[in-house]
Amino acid sequence: MSSPHFPCCTAFLGHQRVAAGFYSDVAAHLASLELSAGSLLVFDDASGVQVDHPWPAGYAPEQPMVAQAQVPASPAVGRPKLGVVAREVTLLPRHWEWLGQQRGGASAALRRLVDDARNAHAEHDERRQAKESSYRFMSAIGGDLPGFEEASRALFAEDGAEFSNKIAHWPVDVKLYLAWLSRNAFPT
Repeated sequence: MSSPHFPCCTAFLGHQRVAAGFYSDVAAHLASLELSAGSLLVFDDASGVQVDHPWPAGYAPEQPMVAQAQVPASPAVGRPKLGVVAREVTLLPRHWEWLGQQRGGASAALRRLVDDARNAHAEHDERRQAKESSYRFMSAIGGDLPGFEEASRALFAEDGAEFSNKIAHWPVDVKLYLAWLSRNAFPT
């Protein structure tokens, strides 16, 4: 369903993009530049989160999908070979009663419910994540740019035309990266 996440980032010096790619490649490129303190910003491409630089050698952000699939070092409840990890879920008695009556029991019913919800809301979740990533980037690099507040309102109102209009006069590299981050933020 989802494609694998390769940890990539994009670095800006002021409003100019100076590097993009895998964390290790960006780190190597940044090492060759003369960087003034405070003007370098690096953003994770998947989340739009600003990451601190310099990072330790071999650093790459932990991938959520990989972290969830890891088998605990000590024996645990569940089926570790299948990637099943037991965790605590707190429900009301009526929920447990209903789950207990379902085909396959509570765990199977919960898995079906989660899968159904993920499938039913996939497009909405993708739009929400794109908006959040875009806003994180906008806030960090463009909070003082003209039309920032109006662009933010257009982003969350899912008004793609108004959003594009409000960022049209922003620096080219910022505008291009923001357009890429927000590519799934608006209904098609």
